[in-house]
Amino acid sequence: MDLSPLTAISPLDGRYSSKLTSCRELFSEYGLIRLRTLTEIRWVQFLADRPEITDFGPLSPVVARCLDDLTEHFGPEDARRIKDLERTTNHDVKAVEYLIGERLGDDPELAAIRPFVHFACTSEDINNISYALMLRRGRDEIVLPALRELRNRLVQMAVRYADAPMLSRTHGQTASPTTLGKEMANIVARLDRQMQILADSPALAKINGAVGNFNAHVAAYPDVDWPALSDAFIRSIGLAPNAYTTQIEPHDWVAEHCDGLGRINTVLLDASRDFWSYIAIGYFRQRRVADEVGSSTMPHKVNPIDFENAEGNLGIANALLQHFAMKLPVSRWQRDLSDSTVQRNLGVAIGHSLLAYLSFGVGLEKLEPDLEVMAADLDANWEVLGEAIQTVMRRYGHADAYEQLKSLTRGERIAPDQLRDFVQNLDIPAEARDRLLALTPASYTGLAEQLAARFGGQPD
Repeated sequence: MDLSPLTAISPLDGRYSSKLTSCRELFSEYGLIRLRTLTEIRWVQFLADRPEITDFGPLSPVVARCLDDLTEHFGPEDARRIKDLERTTNHDVKAVEYLIGERLGDDPELAAIRPFVHFACTSEDINNISYALMLRRGRDEIVLPALRELRNRLVQMAVRYADAPMLSRTHGQTASPTTLGKEMANIVARLDRQMQILADSPALAKINGAVGNFNAHVAAYPDVDWPALSDAFIRSIGLAPNAYTTQIEPHDWVAEHCDGLGRINTVLLDASRDFWSYIAIGYFRQRRVADEVGSSTMPHKVNPIDFENAEGNLGIANALLQHFAMKLPVSRWQRDLSDSTVQRNLGVAIGHSLLAYLSFGVGLEKLEPDLEVMAADLDANWEVLGEAIQTVMRRYGHADAYEQLKSLTRGERIAPDQLRDFVQNLDIPAEARDRLLALTPASYTGLAEQLAARFGGQPD
């Protein structure tokens, strides 16, 4: 059976493949091979520019152009040739080295640099850099832009509905009112913090040989300051150097990266469930899509499928991210290969994350607050003013204020007149009494409007 979106095992490459084209070039096998090739060539170019590496460099214009051409025009045919070579070598990184050797050909000027391809490297020198570049680019070019788009939509809702009163529910029960905009602002504030942590997390890498001690490097060039040179190379490609490693970079930063992305996903999972619940109680209507079907048997249904899809994919992503964070920093002695197959799934977790972000965004676009339903819910629950009344009573010396309001309101629906009669008979200053009498559930929102409005004019 031919491989196609219809026959793919993973839904990322099947049902949802059209939504994840931005991931394919970076997180696929092709993307990994391309980054390995880039890393090998950048190392050759870097060594050629170092005067302390005698017997090599500087590169002639012909050689420099050949190497640049391979990185700039690397395509699927190059990757397929590497896979062909791998069938013989049974070693994926060595196949990249051989491909570069083939492309250099037999021209004496080009062939002269062949010994310095993969010079003093272990395969993990190439791999850890390639994965670091992959994760950094995925974060900066795919993940964070998608999150900023969601964040900015939520900011718009926070500002637009900053003054739209809404009944809160703590423990699923009626609680002090808030505003719809303030609840959106809460999500934005959480996202902002976690997105900043993820953005600031450095991508670490190493290029220090078979067990992290520059053994082969020193054997070939004993007078070179290899730690300084390694540091300079890692920084030159936009990564942060890790000076202390075994054969592998220990992946602690990858665990931090996965944990950071997982926390962002948890914020959105929490929000997905809240939106689902607000839709269920009628606080939001969903705009209908022509010809879309909500149920195969109940034609009236308009289901919150986008938030359900987001929740499911966020759960899958976080299950993988948690495994990566726990497994990748663990390696027997100086190296075992169990991290290799795990790292190949990093793009899977990011793919499920991105799919969730897209679904969450579609869900937001369909939402329309039903302010009348929200107002009716507030007007049916005057008992939520008990907090305000007993707090004002406390201010004026009523030690049993809480107990009085508990007796009046706990587990009871209170009519507005009942509450007003209670306030009229309170021994408190007239000004305080008048403020309480003027209070309604819809106006008892504290500083919610101001807190939500602070996000106005702050697009990310």
